[in-house]
Amino acid sequence: MSYPQSPRKAGMPREVLKWLQSLELSVYPKNVRRDFSNGFLVAEILSRYYPQDFPVHAYDNGTSLASKQRNWRQIERSLQKQNLHLMKDVIDRSIHCKPGAAELLVQEVYTLLTNQSIRDVQGPQSDFTDEEYQELLPAVARSTASRAIKNNLRITEIMAEPDISTNQRKTEAILRRHLEHKAAERVNNPGRFKGRANLGRLASRNLVPSGRRDECFAKSEGTTSKVCSSSTCRGAAVSFKEIKVHQPVRHSLINN
Repeated sequence: MSYPQSPRKAGMPREVLKWLQSLELSVYPKNVRRDFSNGFLVAEILSRYYPQDFPVHAYDNGTSLASKQRNWRQIERSLQKQNLHLMKDVIDRSIHCKPGAAELLVQEVYTLLTNQSIRDVQGPQSDFTDEEYQELLPAVARSTASRAIKNNLRITEIMAEPDISTNQRKTEAILRRHLEHKAAERVNNPGRFKGRANLGRLASRNLVPSGRRDECFAKSEGTTSKVCSSSTCRGAAVSFKEIKVHQPVRHSLINN
């Protein structure tokens, strides 16, 4: 069984790809999300247009979070000298390899340097989640709740902003969106969730209301058994019996 292509390898418009090839970069980006996250290739692209402001040797081609943040801070300072700006939110999402962020970043750099617009450019309303990819998958292959958190909350995000309350809100938002999708899936495909009733579901159907439960127990003289004799308990096929356990008398060592 073949599933749709993962969003981390999603393509870009043809004119952007041809533009990248014409720049003759030191490393051609094979995985857009990974290769553009540290900002090194972006600095190399900008050096083709502003060689004095973007010396390639001043940037680190590392993969650590510190290297990424250092490169991007230097890129933003150099862009301000040329009165150029990139969307801060897109840069942050690209650092953390969020789905669709790197593609939007490259298209924004292309528009900024060439003054040419792209028809199918991804708008800023993108939430940078894997929701679009999950919709393409069959129901059995979609992410679980734990996998949804892992896909949409990167470890680098937690490292960059270690505030517990902030990360908790992000996690709750991911879980809320995941549960909403599950609820919609149950509505759209109810037959898939019709399973055999287990013991817990059967017991919940035969529960006796608490107000009428006492009426179901009859205590006779000289016996300790409680049997459901009322008509209100006919729905429940469960009988109860009280067992008394006689504890042995423990003599204190002091008395002995």
